[in-house]
Amino acid sequence: MVLQKAYVAAGCFWGIQEAYRILPGVIETTVGYAGGKTENPTYDDVCTGKTGHAETLEIVFDPSKVSYEKILGTFWEIHDPTTLDAQGPDVGNQYRSAIFYINEEQREIAEKSKEELEKSEKFAGQVVTEITFLDPKNFYVAEEYHQKYVCKIG
Repeated sequence: MVLQKAYVAAGCFWGIQEAYRILPGVIETTVGYAGGKTENPTYDDVCTGKTGHAETLEIVFDPSKVSYEKILGTFWEIHDPTTLDAQGPDVGNQYRSAIFYINEEQREIAEKSKEELEKSEKFAGQVVTEITFLDPKNFYVAEEYHQKYVCKIG
C-alpha cells in the first residue's frame, strides 16, 4: 500500500481534522502550520498573523480507497471558500482557505477542482482559496494539545 499526503487549510484546524478523520480511506491526520515564513512556529506565533502560516491539516490517505479529488471535494464542502482570511468567528490570515499541493499532479487536480466549483455557482461570492506549493518539510506539526482536539473535548 502506497500512501499519499494532502494539505488543506479551511479555518480552525480542529474542525477540519474531525471531518477528515472520519473519511473512509484517510489513515491519519495531523494539525499544523504551513504557508508561512517562520521556521518552527508555535501556536502563539501563528495567532499573531505575522508568520504567514495557515492552520493546516496534513492528511495521510490510501489512494486505492479515497482519491485526491474526493479529499478536495470534502474540502469544498466543509468551509466557505469565498471568505478571505476568515471562517465563521475565526478571523486572520491563519484561517485562510488554502490547498497546499506537493506535486504537479496535485496542482492540476486542485486548479481543476476550483474551476469546477466556480462554474457551479454553488457560492455567490468569488472563490478566494489559494493554491500554493508546499514542500512537506515546511509543514510544522502543531502542539500536542491541538491534535485530535475535538476528540479530547468529547
